[in-house]
Amino acid sequence: MLSLAVLCGVPAEIASPWRRVPVAAVVPVSDAVREDRLVWVGSQEDMARFYPRAAATLPYRFALAAAPLNGGTRPRGALLLLWPAGHPSRATRRQRGHITSSALRLARVLDSTRVTTALPEQPRIVPVDAATHPYVTPPAQAAADFAERLPGGALALDLEGRVTFLTDSAASLLGRGADQLLGTRPWQSLPWLDDPLFEDRYRTAVISREPVTITAVTPPGTWLDFRLYPDSSGISIRITPSRTQGDARPEATPAPEPAGASRPPAPAGRLYQLIHLAAALAEAVGVRDVVGLIADQVLPAFGADGLVLSAADAGRLKITGHHGYDPRVIERLDGLPLDTGLTPAGQALASGVPSFFASPAALADLYPDAPQISGKQAWAFLPLIISGRPVGCCVLTYDTPHTFTADERAVLTSLAGLIAQALDRARLYDAKHDLAHSLQQALLPHRLPSLAGLEVAARYLPASHGLDVGGDFYDLIRLGDSTAAAVIGDVQGHNIAAAALMGQVRTAVHSHATGGASPGEVLSRTNRVLADLEPDLLVSCLYAHLDLARQQVTLASAGHVPPLLHHPGQRARVLDIEPGPLLGIGVDLPYPVTPLHLPTGSTLALYTDGLVEVPGTDLEETTAQLAHHLADAGSQSLDHLIDRLIRRAWPTGRHTDDIAVLLLKATTRPARSPAPL
Repeated sequence: MLSLAVLCGVPAEIASPWRRVPVAAVVPVSDAVREDRLVWVGSQEDMARFYPRAAATLPYRFALAAAPLNGGTRPRGALLLLWPAGHPSRATRRQRGHITSSALRLARVLDSTRVTTALPEQPRIVPVDAATHPYVTPPAQAAADFAERLPGGALALDLEGRVTFLTDSAASLLGRGADQLLGTRPWQSLPWLDDPLFEDRYRTAVISREPVTITAVTPPGTWLDFRLYPDSSGISIRITPSRTQGDARPEATPAPEPAGASRPPAPAGRLYQLIHLAAALAEAVGVRDVVGLIADQVLPAFGADGLVLSAADAGRLKITGHHGYDPRVIERLDGLPLDTGLTPAGQALASGVPSFFASPAALADLYPDAPQISGKQAWAFLPLIISGRPVGCCVLTYDTPHTFTADERAVLTSLAGLIAQALDRARLYDAKHDLAHSLQQALLPHRLPSLAGLEVAARYLPASHGLDVGGDFYDLIRLGDSTAAAVIGDVQGHNIAAAALMGQVRTAVHSHATGGASPGEVLSRTNRVLADLEPDLLVSCLYAHLDLARQQVTLASAGHVPPLLHHPGQRARVLDIEPGPLLGIGVDLPYPVTPLHLPTGSTLALYTDGLVEVPGTDLEETTAQLAHHLADAGSQSLDHLIDRLIRRAWPTGRHTDDIAVLLLKATTRPARSPAPL
């Protein structure tokens, strides 16, 4: 996770959705850390194109740069810089270099001072120093007199939206005294400004630093124009009677509140918060992701301390995730009956209506028999229901009594529907993932056989997105004391059908190889098996017959990417092998063979195209670079060598295709078996 540590020039409330951001999230600051590069977003259009989730919660005109703080031994975080609207959408080479070098120096400072990674719950707010006039600084009274002489009213807000100054004429137009307005947010102290549009315009001014205008009506029916002029220290507002009476009228104007009545938090802030959480939940994949996202972002957003997420399973509420609870308490709460009305969770799920309890006494009044074993002091029971079907229950808890405002209840109720969709989708994904993973593990070899004089290592990595299953496969077949067959292949597609066909191909190759067929015959006979199955899928395959006693390898290819070979003391090279047709095309087709010398110390690398087909790069160049790294392996183990080759081709780890790699190294020359008598 990335935690917001220091904040300057942006209100803490606006930045609250980004106090904790997963490193894996697709947002600029996470990409900068994960990919170790400078990320530049120069316009709102670029933000919407590359980062739609961030654009939904920051619909303003501005530019940003995110630079990783990776100058030391490990990543320390990122530096995020914002520029207001009007800044050039393209960063110059000098500007990029300056940002990158500054981030590098900052990372080194953090390492040299050994700054602790333990961060406070709230970010440190660094104030922006107000600019002073270059010639004269008038006294405060002179400035106030100057503002009073201007027509209309004058109002000043700090970056947090609080009133710091207003003229008498502004107070008269707004209908409130200065003592009632100073230190408050206008949309909280003036009921007729309690409209998401007003706070949205304020947010637009803060982020974009552009002037904005809004028209509102006072309870007597007087229309006022508010013109907001922002800079880095705050916002100046000029208030004048509107010349377009009736234009942009809201559909309804809230009635004035009694004096001294408390106001709930601003609705616009909650609206953007809900949009941000909805976008985050839409990206959650498995149940663990959903639980982690709620714990990291939903709980801090509502000041909660604990979470219990339960899923409906066989008539009971099975706890799928929790936060802020003792595991022994979770054991006692797990498996409560689903159809009971004796518990608040069961009643909320049965009725579909959320329940909120501000204190243990409030809970005991309605549910005297409900066990209170957790020590929590306030609860929000949110039923998770989709189309009338109960999915589960989400319980937010507090360590101290907590009064739920009408605004919090409304947002949490809306959020429950989003959590229900995410949880149901995540459970379905996990079920498919478990099935696919079990199938994949059953079809790939559990372990490779050991052979004297041969060191072997293999790796299979599914595509970064999807069901974690595909058609790439590998195998090593022991044929004798000093002979073996190595095979690697790629079935078209990334689904369960491809995996099933992969198992059939692997079985056919194994059967023909152990039956004594030559490399070309193995592929030809396997091709005939596929023709009988009619799978409508094509398969590439590379078969290698190893004779360690003779130090020879014989290769046959069915349209597969060529392997790499490295002899000791020489440069590694891409083997030039005459390929035959893909398996699944025609029958009785020949497959040429290529014999090669394999002396002691030689390394043969078989792989699938997912390793070298990197978008935006040349295939031959990528393959040549892998051959170079294979030659530089030195004495490191084959397992470490595989990891190095994969990191070299895919440094971010977000490979778009399945990857299978099989490395074979001739370590010694075994003695030839004596001929039978």
